[in-house]
Amino acid sequence: MRQVLEKYRQNIASDYQRIFQDPYSLNPKVFFQPTFLEAFRAKGKDLVTSIRSIMSEPVPGVYTFNMLNLNFCEKLIHEVKHFEAWARNTDSSILCPNTGNEDGVSLDDIGMKATLDKLMEDYISLISRVLFPDVGGCSLDSRHGYVLQYGKDKAIEEVSDLHVDDSEVTLHVCLGNQFAGGELVFGGQRCKDHVNSGTHIEKEFYSLLPVGGQAIIRRGCRRYGAKPIKFGHRYNFLMWFKSSVFRELQAHDKGFKDFCDECQSQKIARCNEWVAAKKRVEAMLLLESLSKDYYESCLFSPCCFYGSNVVCYYDGMLLEHRMFAFCDFLYDGMLFVGK
Repeated sequence: MRQVLEKYRQNIASDYQRIFQDPYSLNPKVFFQPTFLEAFRAKGKDLVTSIRSIMSEPVPGVYTFNMLNLNFCEKLIHEVKHFEAWARNTDSSILCPNTGNEDGVSLDDIGMKATLDKLMEDYISLISRVLFPDVGGCSLDSRHGYVLQYGKDKAIEEVSDLHVDDSEVTLHVCLGNQFAGGELVFGGQRCKDHVNSGTHIEKEFYSLLPVGGQAIIRRGCRRYGAKPIKFGHRYNFLMWFKSSVFRELQAHDKGFKDFCDECQSQKIARCNEWVAAKKRVEAMLLLESLSKDYYESCLFSPCCFYGSNVVCYYDGMLLEHRMFAFCDFLYDGMLFVGK
């Protein structure tokens, strides 16, 4: 497969004629909006504050910020369309950027490797260290960038159509505003063991409308999809970022993952079971102690009786019916202990 990919890229490099040069070398003033550039002029601890200052969080754990210059966005769309036209005219196939999308172009394939490397190293890695240290954001070491086209036929139909990315961090940038509809739908977060598990309504199903030039950055483990486009087409620039160190650590971590909603739900249920079991043990120990004390106090009482059927409660929980030796201070045959 690697040899096929290398040959594919060599053919493109030798035969494809680019129409713009801007996408192939990252010139910050051409690429980025002024507010984005200004944020990265800070140094040290001020950089963290500066990065956070340009972020909005319209969905928990999903951040938006103005990133790409709209003129650059238009050039990137035209470059991708030009490449697709060249492929059709030369009967060349276009390799799918990932297994879930056929209508897209991998930007590495058309020669943008240096641009994407610099984007990760100088900008996205810094953002990820601030926002996503819990999922390998401090150790990103590989990436995959591509442009996808969304139309009326590229949308989720059911909640079950939501999916996660094969990434630690995912960046979306809408490249234009010539469309209506197509809101992104976000669900909860899942680790690899719970990708297809059920939903938690109280934490899921947020919608966010993409805006031209605006970036959306999130954990790759967050489930998401897109609603139907009502008219027009939307082009999205996407990048997946991975951390080999984080993935190695996760392979050996069999515990509950802090970033996974399903893990946290199971953890809470397990804790509740443990607390309930602990209360039962405490209650039974207390009952044993009480029964012994009551038995000794009633040995010489003329009104004591043995074999009373007693219903026992502890902290609002029905424990069991017990046969105890008690005297007449029982109230309607019920013994309440604890809270």
